[in-house]
Amino acid sequence: MMKKSLSLLLLSTLVLSLCSCGSQTANTTAASSAESSQAVAQSASAAENTGKTRTLVDSRSREVTVPEKVERIVCVGVGALRYSCYVGAADLVVGVEDYETKPGMSRLYNYVNYDKFKDLPVTGTNGEPNNEQIIQVGPQVIVMSAYASVDADELQAKTGIPVVVVPGSDTTLDDGAYETIRILGELYGKEDRAEELTAYLQGVQKDLDDRTVNIPEEGKPSVYVAGVSFKGAHGFEGTEALYGPFELIHAKNLANETGQTGPFDIDTEQVLSWDPDIIFLDFNGMSLINEDYAKNPDFYNGLTAVKEGKVYSQISFRSSASNLETALADAYYAATVIYPEQFSDIDPVEKAGEIFQMLLGANPYGALKEAGYEFRQIKLGE
Repeated sequence: MMKKSLSLLLLSTLVLSLCSCGSQTANTTAASSAESSQAVAQSASAAENTGKTRTLVDSRSREVTVPEKVERIVCVGVGALRYSCYVGAADLVVGVEDYETKPGMSRLYNYVNYDKFKDLPVTGTNGEPNNEQIIQVGPQVIVMSAYASVDADELQAKTGIPVVVVPGSDTTLDDGAYETIRILGELYGKEDRAEELTAYLQGVQKDLDDRTVNIPEEGKPSVYVAGVSFKGAHGFEGTEALYGPFELIHAKNLANETGQTGPFDIDTEQVLSWDPDIIFLDFNGMSLINEDYAKNPDFYNGLTAVKEGKVYSQISFRSSASNLETALADAYYAATVIYPEQFSDIDPVEKAGEIFQMLLGANPYGALKEAGYEFRQIKLGE
């Protein structure tokens, strides 16, 4: 009996020992598998970090080493994402500033790419990057516009991610716009697209200039633009000296006589004194202008342009800096109004569609019109 009990005890001990060994083997295998997975991930990361690179010079004359092929980007500061879309790189974006997750018809690059941007992680706001979130989404390159509120070298040091600075533009077509397109074309390996876009824009600029540069000043009607947005909406007092669309067509912009530059609020009595031949109204300020018209109809009806029905629209192009495609469309529409003879062959709606298609890869003019933004004559109070 005792021998039998001893045998059973030995058998139980053996079973427990085998179970213990099996458990240790399983744990060791699992640990080994986890370590292997981690090693693979680290190896893949290392491979990406040690892949082929190249060096480019950004707008701050900084030499920046970037991957040979850029496939993941984050944009910081107004203009960086806009011009990336113009160059055809919307699909590379892996994080956006907070306002890009909201639909923005006043920013057509956002409107046509909204499905790509709306669910992306938020990596900053108004040129203020969220470094931790940027690191988390893992871009290969940070594209930063000159309007961002951070230092490029500091951002690069804190994130460990190369930062390429582009000038952007808050006017229409200037050296900054063309340089931004060139740098981004090089960065994204889209040099052909950048050259195509540059040639098209230079053609637009030349066309507008050739048709208007030799018109004598005394043969031009005087014009005033109101409702111009800057740091929010403005009413009839909100105007702009060196207004981009007018500059492209050499318009006789009365605001230029003030010695100001850029958008500002003017004393509306000065506008009454000028009595412009033609008035253009930015849709962003229309509600404020109509509210004021309801209170002060005599002021507005005292303007010759209002009495003669020479009040026309401008589709708002300044939202988070200047939206180039809308500004150029505005220039052509204003030109058909101011210089009907020189632009008799231009249909401004068709021209807008052409410009939108070239810069955005889509023509959202119909959507703009449906939302109430279109090129047309305006009757105050409507």
